[in-house]
Amino acid sequence: MRRMMCALAAWATIECLQPRAAHAAGGEYAELVRKVSPSVVTVLVMEKRQGAGQRAVERAAANSDRTGLNTILRRLLSGNEGDPGQHDGEGALGSGFIIRADGLIVTNRHVIVDARSVQVKLPDGKQVTARVVGADAATDIALIKVEVGTLPALELGSSADLVVGNAVVAIGNPFGLGQTVTAGILSARGRTLDIDPYIDFLQTDASINFGNSGGPLLSSDGVVVGVTSAIFSPSGGSVGLGFAIPAETVAAVVEELQAHGRVDRGYLGISAQTMTPAIGRALGVNPPTGALVTVVDPKGPSAGTLQVGDVLLSLGSAPVTYEHLGRIAGRLKPGSTQTGVVRRDGTQLSIPLKIGQLPEPPADPALGDPDVWVPSLELGVAKSTLAIREAIKAPDETGGLIVTQLRREGAGALAGLKVGDLVTHAGTKHLEKTADLASVSKPSVKTPLLLRVVRDGTPSFIAVTGGEGDITPLPNH
Repeated sequence: MRRMMCALAAWATIECLQPRAAHAAGGEYAELVRKVSPSVVTVLVMEKRQGAGQRAVERAAANSDRTGLNTILRRLLSGNEGDPGQHDGEGALGSGFIIRADGLIVTNRHVIVDARSVQVKLPDGKQVTARVVGADAATDIALIKVEVGTLPALELGSSADLVVGNAVVAIGNPFGLGQTVTAGILSARGRTLDIDPYIDFLQTDASINFGNSGGPLLSSDGVVVGVTSAIFSPSGGSVGLGFAIPAETVAAVVEELQAHGRVDRGYLGISAQTMTPAIGRALGVNPPTGALVTVVDPKGPSAGTLQVGDVLLSLGSAPVTYEHLGRIAGRLKPGSTQTGVVRRDGTQLSIPLKIGQLPEPPADPALGDPDVWVPSLELGVAKSTLAIREAIKAPDETGGLIVTQLRREGAGALAGLKVGDLVTHAGTKHLEKTADLASVSKPSVKTPLLLRVVRDGTPSFIAVTGGEGDITPLPNH
């Protein structure tokens, strides 16, 4: 199956690539590369934020790897810097480029999102800590800054003068191999991808692979015309279908990030679909223009004004199509009111539409929540998620708390609990929130606490007494 992937390299990611014919050079690039390469950097995310429940599951899985094969493979694939055992989360890398001599650097948001710490490796090998200035989810652009004195900067130009067939050069750090230069042509422009409806991407056949994310796409005169961001690939490797965010989009986002640390965008709070000739005839819209509203968020800005089945024909002064609806709304000022023209029940209406603030994308639900310490049991627990329960072979359980840490001589450890266990009940009480267990009284031999625990998909009850007596063995992984 063909896949659209952001060109971000994880430490333990490796792909088998088929040999690709060398691209015929359209000119001499050596002088261009000599001039621009000192401004291209590697962006290293040494730790990704990770939920306590997810960490607990991974620790439990590592403990069950009796042969040590998985650990050995991870270390072989990762190298010294990427040894997962040295970090709470998974390290990752991407690319970036300096746009101002005082250390301002452009990269992709997906490279640095959820990072606990970001490092930048300069072409001279020096590695320094970077501060995140801001990031924009809609365009996948992030701005980071390092403090290392004066640095060589690239010119952030425009792609407006490029035409299909013009030579372009991409520079980045694919697969963590080190700075790599590839050349090609501008293959197409104005591409809209499902992963990001807010951007008209540039398409190029210059090789772009994992790790190139955030690197510059340059014209033949060394001006940045785009930021490499995604590839379309059946294998995970480059097949000559790379995509870059146009430089003029980047420049506008950078200006907002410098000023506010974020970009405010308009939002209607609806979902829509494209109009077809048959749907147009059914709704009395001929020719079939506009966007057919399929969902109205009951808590969104359009609740009470737009309805499911409306055909939104225009918004403000812009005619609406399904393909461009998100982009049109995104360019409007949050808090403003715009006139929307809709077709409803055969009648064309003009209605005022309040423009909301485009929300940030939700956090990954698989990460879970921070853990909470339970003093009476001397252990930590976190709320489980469906992804966590599936990982520990308990997909049919609802709720429950994952054990994240244990004091060696604590009541929980003495009763046989292990990190990665799912505790579903305290007595007959079903545990859904950490507060359900955090407030329990300290158990004793006379007043034990009965817990239902799921390990390796098998549920069992144990009695926690605070001592080593009456321990019910639980199944091992």
